[in-house]
Amino acid sequence: MTRYVTAVLLALSGYIHADLYLHGYRAIPLVGPAFLLQASGSFAIAVLLLFGNALIPRLAAAGLAAGALGGFVMSRTVGIGTFIEHGFDPAPQALISVLAEIAVLALLVVAWRIQAKTAGARATS
Repeated sequence: MTRYVTAVLLALSGYIHADLYLHGYRAIPLVGPAFLLQASGSFAIAVLLLFGNALIPRLAAAGLAAGALGGFVMSRTVGIGTFIEHGFDPAPQALISVLAEIAVLALLVVAWRIQAKTAGARATS
């Protein structure tokens, strides 16, 4: 169940980045291509998560979510190139995206812990 929710949240993050890309971010050097890459990768990995629970898609999902969060922090602190934003603008997309990406990482940790606990129980049986 967690992988389905993870896939939906990852796709939501991808959708928000795609929407922002289409509505002005594509013109921002470095940021525009990064948003397009993040959206494309999120959609692709979300589909892979729906069809299986392999390690590589889960690691890719974690990388995409962590990368998006890192980009968010950079854009509000040191900037990305000449691009700097403040707070949770654009609203409400920034907040929804950050929450979705944090949830993706949290769900992946929960799934990993459940899998490790299950594997440990099987090993002792």
